[in-house]
Amino acid sequence: MTAPIPARRAPAAPWASLALALALALQPHGAARAQSGADAASPGASANAIESISANQQGANVIVKIALSNAPDKLPIGFAITNPPRVALDLGATVNHTGKTTQELNIGDLRSVNVVQAGARSRLVFNLKRSLNYATAIDGKAIILTIDGSGGLATAVDASGLPVAAGAQPAAGGRQLLRDLDFRRGANGEGRVVVDLPNNQVAVDVRQTPTGVVVDFLKTGLPETLRRRLDVGDFGTPVALVTSVPHGENTRLTIEARGLWEQTVYQSDTQLVIDVKPIKEDPNKLTQGSQGYRGEKLSFNFQNVEVRAALQAIADISGLNIITSDSVSGNLTLRLKEVPWDQALDVVLQAKGLDMRKNGNVLWIAPKEELLTKEKLELEQRAQIADLEPLKSEIFQLNYQKAEAFKMVFGLEGDAKNRILSKRGSAIIEPRTNQLFVTDIASKLEDVRRLIAKTDIATKQVLIEARIVEASDTFTRNLGAKLGFADMRTIRGGDAGYQIGNGNTRIGIGGNMTGVGQTTGQVKVTDGSFDNTQFVNLPAGNINGVQAGSLAVSLFSSAANRFLNLELSALEADGTGKIISSPRVITADKAIALIEQGIELPYQVATSSGATSIQFRKANLRLEVTPQITPDGNVVIDVDVNKDSVGQETRAGFAIDTKHVKTQVMVENGGTVVLGGIYQQTERNTTSKVPLLGDVPVLGYLFRTNSRTNDKTELLVFITPKIVAERLSTR
Repeated sequence: MTAPIPARRAPAAPWASLALALALALQPHGAARAQSGADAASPGASANAIESISANQQGANVIVKIALSNAPDKLPIGFAITNPPRVALDLGATVNHTGKTTQELNIGDLRSVNVVQAGARSRLVFNLKRSLNYATAIDGKAIILTIDGSGGLATAVDASGLPVAAGAQPAAGGRQLLRDLDFRRGANGEGRVVVDLPNNQVAVDVRQTPTGVVVDFLKTGLPETLRRRLDVGDFGTPVALVTSVPHGENTRLTIEARGLWEQTVYQSDTQLVIDVKPIKEDPNKLTQGSQGYRGEKLSFNFQNVEVRAALQAIADISGLNIITSDSVSGNLTLRLKEVPWDQALDVVLQAKGLDMRKNGNVLWIAPKEELLTKEKLELEQRAQIADLEPLKSEIFQLNYQKAEAFKMVFGLEGDAKNRILSKRGSAIIEPRTNQLFVTDIASKLEDVRRLIAKTDIATKQVLIEARIVEASDTFTRNLGAKLGFADMRTIRGGDAGYQIGNGNTRIGIGGNMTGVGQTTGQVKVTDGSFDNTQFVNLPAGNINGVQAGSLAVSLFSSAANRFLNLELSALEADGTGKIISSPRVITADKAIALIEQGIELPYQVATSSGATSIQFRKANLRLEVTPQITPDGNVVIDVDVNKDSVGQETRAGFAIDTKHVKTQVMVENGGTVVLGGIYQQTERNTTSKVPLLGDVPVLGYLFRTNSRTNDKTELLVFITPKIVAERLSTR
């Protein structure tokens, strides 16, 4: 993405505010909601003001002094983010009197500070070179921010550099603090908790419980901004809740999981990652998970022992109840050393051609053929029972799904192999009331009920806003000159005229000269006037129909009978512009939406018969989108944006200037992404001159005309999706 074009007269003003707004959009949403009720006061209730911001370096630390008009009654609410590294302070009932929104500091690890005022509140965002700890304190009418450049725990100081014990922000008791806590969904559906540690020497105690994972960070505190309870059940992972709370002098992180799962923990420098992976259950396996066999290890040394005796020994160690079929017989020799008992059981079953079926903690072991025959008989019996089972009828009311969508499911259209009903079942679809009348056995009715519960749900909606920014910076300068000469002696001497060069015209004879006109080449006499000769005529050209300004000067002899006339013309145009188009549309998940605005231009076209007809072509602003909400809360968008406008007029009609973007992109909910940009720069220098004379230094400007053009244009297309919150039911 190219940098936006600065305005020529005020280079940074319009674009700096845009960059600052985008930077603040990256701040955590929770931090913005952490303001107290007093901070939301109206602008008229502002009781304080930021007068100045200064910074100095003391050793590895950077001390920032925020001077206020009145003494603050409490410390500002602050938070820090690691990517990009920033520290933000929110001052309630405080306005910005510094006259600046951005201040470059470049002291130590501190780059700059941005000040943004929203109503009666102000936010200070300190941009750092790396993620560091910080502390705040009140010193009279000033707030002192201390940024610890050593990477350790920051200690608040006053303006003179002395430590301040009261109000130091991040820690109490001098303990180190966790820096950040985040949750995300992995590529394989695992729930990933990422914790940024204050250093790589923090002692971590991880243990697994029946309901999840508990992590204790020893001798480590927790900032107020990270004391939270995250409901992450909508991410589609085994993790349901993530809770972080202080626990004595430690910090406890509790991860509550559901279903079958396993956890892995690893640390990379100062980042601790806890992965909770889902496990697909196989009812005929003793253990689950990617780690394979996890039973207690044992050693066996059997010589020609009965299979039943070996299975009994494994049952005694594992604690499972094993039922062995009467057809299980034979002997085996087995020698195993330090092998998990579940692996030993698999070895015995494979060696003797046996298989097992698990029901709770009871195992039934029999030959594979016997188990398959028994299961086949059970299925045949179920089919016979289904043919004899009495039919029942039930009415299903659909709320969001259309009843016609179930025609294929019930086998009323298309391939009957996909039919969910039994061969005796039937269904009637009532589109007027959007109801289903289903008649079938009880088990099939339950299947239909579960299917409707999964599919008849409200579809989420997405608000999509596109912003098309067209910025231009144009500059044109034209310079030119006219040069003429006259000899009035020919007028008084009675000559028919005087000629200089091929372009000279004869000058008529009149009376005495009374003066010289202001326009080059015109001389007035008592008996009339005449046009003087211009042997150099290279004036400055027009710009957008505007005539160039001119300055005329005449030089004459002491007898006022010879004149040299000079006219200089110049015109300069300098302009900047910005056009912002912002179409927006709301649509349901996976549904196409289209919005457009513009005009249709008529064109004459020839038909096959030789006659002419009128056809129309659109020149409009058009946004077509198809959003798809992912399980982790992001939005995948197929977007097609057109920004057409009426161009130059041709013989066939008006041309259409087209700007078009079509792509697919994934954006986080509420985030903004740049779909594309086009940057154009046109530089043109044109010189028209008299040969040889136009190349003379300095004097050559009188014999040539110059035209200079420098135009810059840039097109940026932004897209912002927002998932519309579901309406909460009220009682």
